Amino acid sequence: MISLAGRDILHAWGKFVFTGMGLGLLIGVTLTMAGVYRGMVDDGKVLLDNSGADLWVVQQDTLGPYAESSSIPDDLWRSIRTMPGVAQAANVTYLTMQVGKGDQDVRAMVVGIMAGEPGTPGWPPQLIAGRQITRSHYEAVADVASGAQLGDVLKIRRNHYTVVGLSRRMVSSSGDPMVFIPLKDAQEAQFLKDNDAILMQRRRVEANPAFNRPNVPGLLDAVIDSQTRSNAVNAVLVRVQPGASPDEVAEPIRRWKRFTVHVRAQMEGILVGKLIATSAKQIAMFLVILSMVSAAIVAFIIYTLTMDKIREIAVLKLIGTRNRTIAAMILQQALVLGVIGFVVGKIAATFAAPMFPKHVLLVPGDSVIGFFVVLGICMVSSLVSIRMALRVDPAEAIGG
Repeated sequence: MISLAGRDILHAWGKFVFTGMGLGLLIGVTLTMAGVYRGMVDDGKVLLDNSGADLWVVQQDTLGPYAESSSIPDDLWRSIRTMPGVAQAANVTYLTMQVGKGDQDVRAMVVGIMAGEPGTPGWPPQLIAGRQITRSHYEAVADVASGAQLGDVLKIRRNHYTVVGLSRRMVSSSGDPMVFIPLKDAQEAQFLKDNDAILMQRRRVEANPAFNRPNVPGLLDAVIDSQTRSNAVNAVLVRVQPGASPDEVAEPIRRWKRFTVHVRAQMEGILVGKLIATSAKQIAMFLVILSMVSAAIVAFIIYTLTMDKIREIAVLKLIGTRNRTIAAMILQQALVLGVIGFVVGKIAATFAAPMFPKHVLLVPGDSVIGFFVVLGICMVSSLVSIRMALRVDPAEAIGG
């Protein structure tokens, strides 16, 4: 019966091939959507890996610094550094914004890093070109996904930064490339008010009699300076000593410093379970819709092919062919159509993935699952055609 199904496929090979290619493109979109979700999860894990941290100290009762805003004093890292089990502690700021590059704007996450050396938490772990930041102002390390090259000048708020180093796969949880600049510059970019806001704040303070006391020299200037100077960061990245338990190191910080401390497992849960949860649900809905459309296409094509050979099926039944043999022929045709579609879809997804602006991660396990899902859809879709074929009256073979 395999040869009978094969002969029938060869007889209508053009319809099979073109239908398989159309179905394959649909399957390719489905595999790509699954790859987009995998890429989002991978971006989140890469973000945590590249931070070099075991603990994230953030504002109390927040999910910062990636999922929520967080603001903590920039001198907190000193006291955390002296706590038991802490090997390194460093301030960091994160700000997603438009970065000017020539005549264009690039969506990027600007990261403010403390002065230090390679290996300090928050620093890019390795570069593919150039060097790390060595000056306290106006130097930047950019990810190659931003399109920046060595020597390019990036505009962040009012200042300009020369790109001295390039990194790869340094991205935010949403896939935006990272741009690293000195911490003080990042604090100004994120927290410092613009000139007009500072001028209006000065006027409001000057008009307040409580701060304009002649008998307290310098009070007015001190108040204005405190309100226009930034002393905040988004988080303190902590690396624990070898052999130390992150949970045990985090507990004293929570108890005595009164800040929220997230360990690696908690940060992964925040990024995957909260930050990209809505996107994951949307992708899941698209996968369900695409699966239903694929099933409808296969069912329609197999039904059409079966209708085209009603007379041949009647002849087979007239000469004594068993029903299960006829059913097997239709099922085999549906499976062949599914195999052709999956092969075309897998090839299309593989070549299309690098062209997407977001990171698309095609996992072999997803392809294996997708292959069996496609075969299952084809089997279910063939049931309507099988039922119709089994109800064909052998008398139709000799009828007009």
